[in-house]
Amino acid sequence: MMSSAHAACDLAQARAVKQQVVTQARPWLALLTTILASSLAFVDGSVVNVGLPAIGRDMHGGPADLQWVVNAYLLPLSALLLLGGALGDRFGRQRLLVGGTVLFALSSVACALAPTLPWLLAARGLQGVGAALLMPNSLAILGGAFSGEARGRAIGVWASAGSITGAAGPVLGGALIDGVGWRSIFLLNIPLAAAAIWLAHRFIANGPRPSTSAPLDLAGAGLATLALGGLTWGLTLGAGRAGWSTLAMALVAAGSLLFLAFLWLEDRLGDRAMMPLVLFGSRSFIGLSLMTLLLYGALGGLLVLLPYLLIEAAGYSATRAGAALLPFPLILTVLSPVMGGVAGRFGPRWPLTIGPMIVAAGFLLMLRIEAASSYWTTTLPAMLVISLGMACATAPLTTAVLTSVDAPHTGFAAGLNSALARAGGLIATALLGAVLIGRGATLVEGFHGAASVGALACAIAGLCALLLIPGVKASPTGS
Repeated sequence: MMSSAHAACDLAQARAVKQQVVTQARPWLALLTTILASSLAFVDGSVVNVGLPAIGRDMHGGPADLQWVVNAYLLPLSALLLLGGALGDRFGRQRLLVGGTVLFALSSVACALAPTLPWLLAARGLQGVGAALLMPNSLAILGGAFSGEARGRAIGVWASAGSITGAAGPVLGGALIDGVGWRSIFLLNIPLAAAAIWLAHRFIANGPRPSTSAPLDLAGAGLATLALGGLTWGLTLGAGRAGWSTLAMALVAAGSLLFLAFLWLEDRLGDRAMMPLVLFGSRSFIGLSLMTLLLYGALGGLLVLLPYLLIEAAGYSATRAGAALLPFPLILTVLSPVMGGVAGRFGPRWPLTIGPMIVAAGFLLMLRIEAASSYWTTTLPAMLVISLGMACATAPLTTAVLTSVDAPHTGFAAGLNSALARAGGLIATALLGAVLIGRGATLVEGFHGAASVGALACAIAGLCALLLIPGVKASPTGS
């Protein structure tokens, strides 16, 4: 489910590419390569949430352990996504795509074979690093392999494939969990990775190296990773059973200080930074960034909690819990192109304001879900409303990001927006400990509290769009 939302959010990265990527054969084979490579991250992200209860039982993991099964992956992906794109520009996008895919495949095998929880978490972290390398370079290859109308069609096919993956992943993963065991879900990645690697070697060239290269912002990437790690660890401890201990507060403080150090360094580096702070000179980009962080954070927390609640409190099988998420990718696939056209004609401000408000209403409908309630009268209506709201927001967000900054910075803006979407899910998951420790009625009550907070976050996201995004007609994003 979340994979479909991320696919729409990531579209800006493909559209922001200016340089043509040299292909050795028909460009549609480059499209197939990018679809297979991106599907690795999309499948993994959607399937693991359905598998959390089974992983917890088999590995004897507590709530904090389950949070880290998700966040060990999201942490390096959020922190290193921009660096992954810069490495592709420096050393060749094909090389980084292949290297990231190989790392993702090997770490997936390590996840499937992990003898203990620490080994699983380490392998999940490596998966996140692999995804941070393959995702931006996959999107850059996609954007550079086509031009004109063909580019728009190719990006549409890629987005549709992401939605199909989002629909099939949880259901297929749930069936594997029920029939074979949770370890098998990580082996889904192997055939996809093998096909992507072969196609990349056969049909995609690296293209010319840049004549001059600015130093890579390795220090910025390191500080971002440490800052997010400290904040995530501290929030996980603080929201868990032990509460806000001295260690939890110290970790949050350390993470905050490291984040300030990261901002200081990025300011010093200017346009050589991994995250140029000049981006935030645009009021519109500030609004889009806040909206993305809040909206995708609320959605990421929901997608961890909802399958967990349905399995643990309502007695769903993993297959049935995965199928419960199907309305989201299906509705997003149908309605997102329509809303993209609306945003292109009238500007993104109102769709980006109304969409999160509709999502907030869907979160409030989640308050009707109880352990014994019917899926058709409680969960499904809420899912339909949330899906409608996200469809209103995702395509206009792509347009708005590309028009919020000047042309030289569109690639940075698109990459940062994509990273913020993952960081929102990272932070939200870190705050779920108080809910995950519950059982039965306590778990349902905690879920209702989390849904209320999610509704508030989505409403604030809509206000950010209303107050900070100018109400002007969007300019077309050409190819």
